[in-house]
Amino acid sequence: MTDIHEALQRADQEVFTREPPKSVQARINFLLKQLKTTKAVAQELGVTQRSVERYRKGERKKPPKEIADRIDAAVRSRWQPQIRKRRQRQAATATGITVETRARFGYTAPIGTTDDGRMRRLTVHLPPEYAQRLFDAREQGASDQQMRGIVAEGLQEIYFKDDGRRAQGLEVEFTDIDYFDVSF
Repeated sequence: MTDIHEALQRADQEVFTREPPKSVQARINFLLKQLKTTKAVAQELGVTQRSVERYRKGERKKPPKEIADRIDAAVRSRWQPQIRKRRQRQAATATGITVETRARFGYTAPIGTTDDGRMRRLTVHLPPEYAQRLFDAREQGASDQQMRGIVAEGLQEIYFKDDGRRAQGLEVEFTDIDYFDVSF
């Protein structure tokens, strides 16, 4: 998974109104409700069907860390989907998203200005149309480069060009992401 996909996923999970189940048994039972069979849960987690049955009955309470992490990720990805969708819809139509990043930005600019890329730390609020484009791209399985292109365009227009008030010929390239986070 890419930096931007992971950041969008983290932002989705920050909007939970209730915490996901805590115990392994409760988490497995939740996954069983979602996926319907122990076989499907076992395939999702990469364990045997018998292991799933042991977790469900409470015979095994402490899975290895790797499996516990997979259980946690599977539960979080399915927890409160309506709330996540509502929050995404709100960001895409009204509130927009806030991007916080530390990355190298390269520039293509008119003669007489610098085009040397340099590391910058930015926190920029992007309007709803960029949120909508990011969500649509994620739904369609966009590549990391495509996602970066959308973010770069948003940062270029809002931050570097000050919403069309300056730097008219500037083209921004978003490379070497050190840190990337999104909130909405």
